[in-house]
Amino acid sequence: MIDWPRVKELQDEVGPEDFAEVVEIFLEEVEGVIEKLNNPDRSALEQDLHFLKGSALNLGFQHFSSLCQHGERMSAQGEANSVNVPEIIASYQASKEEFLREQSNQL
Repeated sequence: MIDWPRVKELQDEVGPEDFAEVVEIFLEEVEGVIEKLNNPDRSALEQDLHFLKGSALNLGFQHFSSLCQHGERMSAQGEANSVNVPEIIASYQASKEEFLREQSNQL
């Protein structure tokens, strides 16, 4: 679910203090967009999933990113109403829990 080598790579690149800030910003921004996914108006779904895909990939949320990519493709093909938004949100929540649990174990 989490690409831990990518997490370690990012942590090494930015340092421990900045990494904590990156994680905080990531969670705030992603959760803001996640809230928008529950909107029945799917006109911005492709763009929202594109943003989530890239953000998730940067922080190693591999499974979540893959689901966002799939949903983005479907939206681009005019199938936004067929995107399994609850699955995407559930993947984010599970990834977030796993990520935060592992990070707290490293402290």
